[in-house]
Amino acid sequence: MLNQRAEKLLMQYCISLAKASGISNPARQFSLTEPMETRLRDAILHSDEFLKLITCLDVDQLKGQVIITGASQLLTGRVKGGRFTKNLGVDGNTFELVETDSCAALDWNTLSVWGNSSGENEFFKRMQSFIDKTFALDMLRIGFNGISASPTTDPSKNPNGEDVNIGWHQIAKNWNGGLQVMTTPIKLGAGGDYNTIDSMGSELVNALPVESRDNPDIVILVGSEILAREQYRLYDKADKPTEHAAAQQLGTFVAGKRAYVPPFMPGKRMVATTLSNLHIYTQRGSRRRAVEDVQDRKQFENKYWRNEGYALEAPELYAAFDESAVSFV
Repeated sequence: MLNQRAEKLLMQYCISLAKASGISNPARQFSLTEPMETRLRDAILHSDEFLKLITCLDVDQLKGQVIITGASQLLTGRVKGGRFTKNLGVDGNTFELVETDSCAALDWNTLSVWGNSSGENEFFKRMQSFIDKTFALDMLRIGFNGISASPTTDPSKNPNGEDVNIGWHQIAKNWNGGLQVMTTPIKLGAGGDYNTIDSMGSELVNALPVESRDNPDIVILVGSEILAREQYRLYDKADKPTEHAAAQQLGTFVAGKRAYVPPFMPGKRMVATTLSNLHIYTQRGSRRRAVEDVQDRKQFENKYWRNEGYALEAPELYAAFDESAVSFV
């Protein structure tokens, strides 16, 4: 049950939110002012380390051409008798935003414990940290697992948001016949198609455009199952300090590229790309909030509605082994 102190703190939280938003009832969905949009966006982005590394932008339209923030190709040259120019971007590489509704719920028991063990500022800080982190992780979860944008989603059948939006991996599958996503079955391990994940990573880098392979921003995204398998193999046979060092560095570099194990990326997937190539767009002015203590569910619900979508800035700069293709020897 919700104790008296937690109930009082929740009431104060709602009053403060209503005052800051210039509204009377925060339980009813309300629009955010531009400064509030900026604060919420920054709070969400800074609540997760990986989310800060990719490209998250506000856009004005629901549909449009993918925004070019960098360059992965040669932009320097000359033309006899004229000026050298090079077009950026890929024709037809567009984005489309869809209605996205999140709800970060805290049960009464948790809130009562927090209320008893912390002051007002600490209570509010814990609540806001939980809310921001929940929204941030769902953005990544959908980005790595999203396949479609269904009118009505089913989280029991699609626990990683597969039906919430079309994420980066599916965008790559849909582009140019899916040539950048390898789905032919391969085996990783001694005697398999690839002995090590370094050889897998090298294969992916070589699948990128030749002018991009030495780009210092290229990274390898490694699924947690692949990394765990390789670490076990290295530690199991390591009888020299250099081999132990190689195992310890495995989570840092693969095939000479910096490596990351992103949250919620399927465990048997591996990707070569740049982090800035992964885009999340939110429509400016579309963010809406509501907070409500729902007695029927015995929880306090913080709701966040917006139009949101995903894009690859340069689809050709994304090469991957699909998780369905990878098995271990």
